[in-house]
Amino acid sequence: RTEDLLHQLYLCVPNKVNTGLVDLDPEPESRVEGGGQVRPTSARDHGDLSRLRSSSLEIREKEIREKGSEILREQLDAAKKELKLKDKECERLSQVRNQLEQELEELTASLFEEAHKMVREANVKQATAEKQLKEAQGKIDVLQAEVTALKTLVLTSTPSSPNRQLHPQLQSAGTRGACKHNGGHIRNKSSSGAFPSSPAKPEPPSVSVQSVTKEDREVDSVLYAEFLMWKEHPSLDRSSAFLNRIYREDIGPCLSFTRSELSQLVQSAVENNSLTIEPVAMSSLPMVKASAVECGGPKKCALSGMSRLCRHRIKLGDKGSYYYISPSSRARITAVCNFFTYIRYIQQGLVRHDAEQMFWEVMRLRREMTVAKLGFYQTDQG
Repeated sequence: RTEDLLHQLYLCVPNKVNTGLVDLDPEPESRVEGGGQVRPTSARDHGDLSRLRSSSLEIREKEIREKGSEILREQLDAAKKELKLKDKECERLSQVRNQLEQELEELTASLFEEAHKMVREANVKQATAEKQLKEAQGKIDVLQAEVTALKTLVLTSTPSSPNRQLHPQLQSAGTRGACKHNGGHIRNKSSSGAFPSSPAKPEPPSVSVQSVTKEDREVDSVLYAEFLMWKEHPSLDRSSAFLNRIYREDIGPCLSFTRSELSQLVQSAVENNSLTIEPVAMSSLPMVKASAVECGGPKKCALSGMSRLCRHRIKLGDKGSYYYISPSSRARITAVCNFFTYIRYIQQGLVRHDAEQMFWEVMRLRREMTVAKLGFYQTDQG
C-alpha cells in the first residue's frame, strides 16, 4: 500500500527536477576543439552528471515521503475521530440496550404477577359462583314445589266453592278439631294464604258456605272498572286507583292500632311479605324473657296496648324481637295478609278464574278486613 501511495504521489508532484535542468542521461557527444577536431566527453563530465542525477532523485524522494507522511497523518487523524464517534455511538447503544433489558425484565415480572393475581381471583369467583349456583338451584327446587302446591290450591278454589285447605275458617267444627289434634299450630307468613289452626274451643262458623253462595250481590261499576284497569297490568304499586282505594278504605284502617309506629312496621312487613305469626305455647307463658315483655307480653297486646290474653306473637322480617298480639289484632293482620296473598296470586298468573270471579273474591277479602276492623273475629282464630 505504501508503494501504491508513493506511486500516486510521484504522479501528482510537479516535475520540478526535469524542469530547467539538464538531461541526466544525455547521449554521449563530442566536443569541438580548436583546429576543427572533435573529441568525446571525458569521464569527469559523466561523474558530474551522475551526482546531479542522484541529488535530484533524493530531493524528489524526500518530497514524496513528506507528502505521503502528511497524507497518512491526515488519514490517521480522521480515522481516530471516526473511532471516537463510533465508540460514543457504541456506548450509547449499549446503555439503550441495558435500559431496554431492564424494562423488559420488569414488564415480564409485572405481567406474571398480574396473571397469577387474575388466576387467583378467577378461582375465587368460580368457587363463589358454583356455591351460589348450588344454593340457587336448591331455592328454585323449593320454590317450584311451593308454586305447584299453591297452583293446586288456587285452581281448586272459587268464590262459590272455596278450597277448605286454602280457607280453613270455612271448615266445620269437627274438622277443625281434628286438625288441631293432629297438626297443632302452623307457622304462618303473609304469603302462605292459610290461617293457622288454634287450640281454642271449636264453635260453628258464623257464615256457612251455603249462605255465601245464596247471598244477593250486585257489581259496583266504579269498583269493577278500577279492578279491570288494575288487572291489565297487575302490580303491588299503590298508585293505581284500585289499590289506592283499598289502602285508604280497608288496609289503612284495619292496620291502624294504638301504637302507630309499630303499626307502620307491621304494614311494611305485610307488604314486603316478611311478617311471621307464631302461636305461643301456653305452658311457656309464665317463663317469658325480658326482651319479649318489652314488646308486649302474654297478657298485654303490643299493638293495642290493652290487657288481653295473647296466644300469638309476630316477628317483623329478620328482627329478633317478638311482639305479642291479642286475638283481635291477629284477626286484623291475617285479614290483610289474605288480601295481599290473593292479589299476589293474580299478579303471578296463578289464578285461572274469569275477571268477575276474581273481583268478587277481592270484595270478600275486603269485607273480611272491614269486619276485623270492627272487632269481629272467630274464636277459633283466637
